[in-house]
Amino acid sequence: MLSLKRLLDRSVTAQAILVFLLGLGIAALIRRDEHPAVWVLHSALYTGIAVAFLAVQRHRAARAVGTDAGGLAELNRKIRHHEVPQNPDERAAVQRLVAEQLGQMERAGKWLPYWFGAMGLIAVGMFVLGALSGSLVFPLLFALGMVALCFWVVWMRRRSLDRLRWMRQALRPQ
Repeated sequence: MLSLKRLLDRSVTAQAILVFLLGLGIAALIRRDEHPAVWVLHSALYTGIAVAFLAVQRHRAARAVGTDAGGLAELNRKIRHHEVPQNPDERAAVQRLVAEQLGQMERAGKWLPYWFGAMGLIAVGMFVLGALSGSLVFPLLFALGMVALCFWVVWMRRRSLDRLRWMRQALRPQ
């Protein structure tokens, strides 16, 4: 499992394969009556969009930190594992990465209530549509899944902020 996580951290190709397979499975579940070629096309389209977004995001972060994508993955791993680098150049790169990520998270935090509101409206709308159609099982499961997703987002955000703040504190000169 550890090697799979490391592979997914470092390889955009591995991430693309995972997104493609997940997209294929979801397309097969949602569009059961369509031809499997349509599933593959939809999954390929979603994978292309996800990989393009990921590549732009990684390129922007690597440029801000002053390293390549592989070095960026290694710096992120050090932050996750609370490993404070001893090399002055690496310390400076980690400081820039922490500052960049904290800035992004603070800017994105302004939009979090709106995102939660939109998710709540979607869940309530699905529940109302399900009640009107007479089927409450799927809308109820969807609403519960939406609540679980929102709690997961809050938990992951808090965890990431804690790690980044810890690293920023650890990198400060004594």
